[in-house]
Amino acid sequence: QVQLVESGGELVQAGGSLRLSCAASGRTLSTYGVGWFRQAPGKEREFVASISRGTLITYYEDSVKGRFTISSDNAKNTAYLLMNSLKPEDTGVYYCACTTRWGRQTVTYEYWGQGTQVTVSS
Repeated sequence: QVQLVESGGELVQAGGSLRLSCAASGRTLSTYGVGWFRQAPGKEREFVASISRGTLITYYEDSVKGRFTISSDNAKNTAYLLMNSLKPEDTGVYYCACTTRWGRQTVTYEYWGQGTQVTVSS
């Protein structure tokens, strides 16, 4: 079992930056692929970014490419999502998740955190 705890979400103005953290416990996070997802009110949870285990290949949803960066720190057993040039449409609850597989669909991920709220004001 892996427990994931997100933090770092807050209210920020458009154009600003945030760094979300996903702290893992119970297992070594580097043995999993990690993904970030978000869910806006009234909408389905959507893929944002992922990083594979081992090779650390990253993948991004088109609307965040060039603005968001996913990374991981094995020593801290923590994954991060650095978000720059934030837009109001980035508003939502951000979740981290991990998987023994690879992909961008929610069903691929076995373990989920509780989420952290990001609100971008215009």
